[in-house]
Amino acid sequence: MRLLKFIIIIILCLFGIYSISMNFVDESKSFVHRSEIAYPVDKVFPQFNNLQNFTAWNDFFNGKKDISYSFFTPYEGIGSAMKFSDNKNEEFGDMFIRYSNPNRTLRYQLFEGESENPYLIDVKFIPAGEKTKMVWNIHTPKRSYLERSLNLVAEDFFVENIDKSMKNLFALLGNKVDKDQQLASIKYDSVMVENREGGLILGVNVSSRNTKDILFKNVLMNHNKVLNFVKSDLAKKDDEFGMPVLLTNASNLKDKEISYFYGIPLSKRVSVSDNNFNFQTLNASKMYYIYYQGNYNNRIKNIQELLKKVKKDTLRNGQLYEEFLEEPTDIQDVKLKLSLPVFR
Repeated sequence: MRLLKFIIIIILCLFGIYSISMNFVDESKSFVHRSEIAYPVDKVFPQFNNLQNFTAWNDFFNGKKDISYSFFTPYEGIGSAMKFSDNKNEEFGDMFIRYSNPNRTLRYQLFEGESENPYLIDVKFIPAGEKTKMVWNIHTPKRSYLERSLNLVAEDFFVENIDKSMKNLFALLGNKVDKDQQLASIKYDSVMVENREGGLILGVNVSSRNTKDILFKNVLMNHNKVLNFVKSDLAKKDDEFGMPVLLTNASNLKDKEISYFYGIPLSKRVSVSDNNFNFQTLNASKMYYIYYQGNYNNRIKNIQELLKKVKKDTLRNGQLYEEFLEEPTDIQDVKLKLSLPVFR
């Protein structure tokens, strides 16, 4: 009994010391951290301004294996929002972009758990030639009396996270630069031949009116739909899936109504609970292909070149593959690899 009283007294003393010490800790904390990355600001800023991009390299999210996301429109800039949850570690929260001045300034709000007080994170981008300097201004949320000890380690936590994130972003942009260099060396408007391996695509079956104003908007909408499902519901990272592909019948491209399958290549089949999505298997085949760059609606001429080549060589062809070498955006200019599987 005496031992129990002694333990209680010790606990009360420690609690008293902790409570007194919290009088000297601010209820919130602000600090500044500076970082630099060896890529120009026009390459760096889009990785911050799109929360789907942001989660791919930011160590706070990237380092968690069991985290899942829900992203909300608009997908970039002011008003962008996402929810995240890690049920295994009982972590969840919301993140918003509250202000966006392209290539100059961003403001995020980060809510953790059920707290109504957010972290405020302002990032200033300073162009420095082929480099970009960043100034992070971070303000922690107001904390209750007993939670203020978290402010003692907040700065160290954020600094470590930012430094690791910059290394991740540098590696990610390095891969993108390699890809940009490959795209720059592409020879457009010439029909070429290759043997392509088979693959697996997860996507949606779609029907759309085939007009200049409607078709590309429909493609863009389904691109966002599939990409969000792959990233959010399946928790796939950028290096775990390929560039999007549209499959359709080349002979129907002038019809008033067009049916197509829009999907993203995955390395293996996974369980999919949403019946709107399904897999298509692509067989290994000899392919005639041609690269196209320009307005999406003007790709028909290049597709006709492929069909002429098939006819000239007295071959038959399968479905048309429209592979987007860059993600489609609301601007209709695209870079495509147009391919037809051919056989006797």
